[in-house]
Amino acid sequence: MAQGQKLHLVFGGQLVRPDTTEFIDPAKIDIVGIYPNYAEAYKAWRGATARTIDDAHMRYFIVHLHRFLDPDAEGKG
Repeated sequence: MAQGQKLHLVFGGQLVRPDTTEFIDPAKIDIVGIYPNYAEAYKAWRGATARTIDDAHMRYFIVHLHRFLDPDAEGKG
């Protein structure tokens, strides 16, 4: 992985209940995109949440893909 590149995935969908992370239909998950850093992912997340603000069952997440791709990197340096 390129040094300094910390990929983030932004996705979301309808939840069974607003206080869970269980999706009603995982086949309908909205993949917003993959971003090269947290700042870009956060902007995309904010946009997605703003579009669905009136739906209490819709929730978006930011996943730190770089932690999955290189789990030992968090303890380095």
